Amino acid sequence: MDEVVLTAGKYRLTVAPARGGSVDAFQWAGQALLRATCGPSILDTACFPLVPFSNRIAQGRFYAGTEAIRLAPNFPGEDHPHTLHGFGWLAAWEVRERSEHHTLLRHRHEAGEWPWRYVAEQRFDLSVDGLRQGLSVTNLSDTAMPAGLGFHPYFPRNDQTLYHALHLGEWRTADDGLPERLERFDAPTDGWDGRPVASRNVDTVFAGRSGALVIAWPDRDLTLTISPSDALSSTVVYVPAGRDFFCVEPVSHFTDAINMRGGEGEMRWLSPGETMSVTVDYRAS
Repeated sequence: MDEVVLTAGKYRLTVAPARGGSVDAFQWAGQALLRATCGPSILDTACFPLVPFSNRIAQGRFYAGTEAIRLAPNFPGEDHPHTLHGFGWLAAWEVRERSEHHTLLRHRHEAGEWPWRYVAEQRFDLSVDGLRQGLSVTNLSDTAMPAGLGFHPYFPRNDQTLYHALHLGEWRTADDGLPERLERFDAPTDGWDGRPVASRNVDTVFAGRSGALVIAWPDRDLTLTISPSDALSSTVVYVPAGRDFFCVEPVSHFTDAINMRGGEGEMRWLSPGETMSVTVDYRAS
């Protein structure tokens, strides 16, 4: 199945199950809320799921107890040393349920370099009030499995586009995107303070989210409010220089959390049979 199209009120969502369980397009009243898919790579899609971890694992290496785990690089089309974004984004997802307003996708992963079996499910529920996107992962192995979840949406931007969100800290990162130091704030702080999102070029993680994430396009008289569930307490923000998009990614843990113990935003360790679930709601106005 090439794509699944959901419609409700002014909303229209197109999902591509075989292409990493990704979103091809998301519109309200004919206006793009996400950047529409613009090329053949998974990195060209509108949004893809992050499972069973978000962002980078340094050199693809970590320990599970005393067992050393080594994952191969998996960044499409580039020489990137850090294993990235889990496995769901590079797998075909199976359509398990489908209706006019709802679809359920499933992705199974067998043990290999990642020495745990798991099953992930992704739900899309569209109504006249907006979209709820859900993601879960269940450990099917006999030992505890590290787990994290998130979403990687791409948003259109120009010089006027605004982004507002409150967090309690911002990770300072090295040139390769790995975290070095968490800068903590005295109170929930907006990293842009009303300036256009293009005024800061970043690739980092904000910790301790407080409230919703809001994107506004003044030139289109359009606002998108993004409300992640509590488990998605961190936000990856990627604003590359000179591009017409940016990313605001609700995630459950900071980058390379599996190698950094002791702190807010760690990965969870799921017991055999245990499930971790998150949601994010999108509402346009």
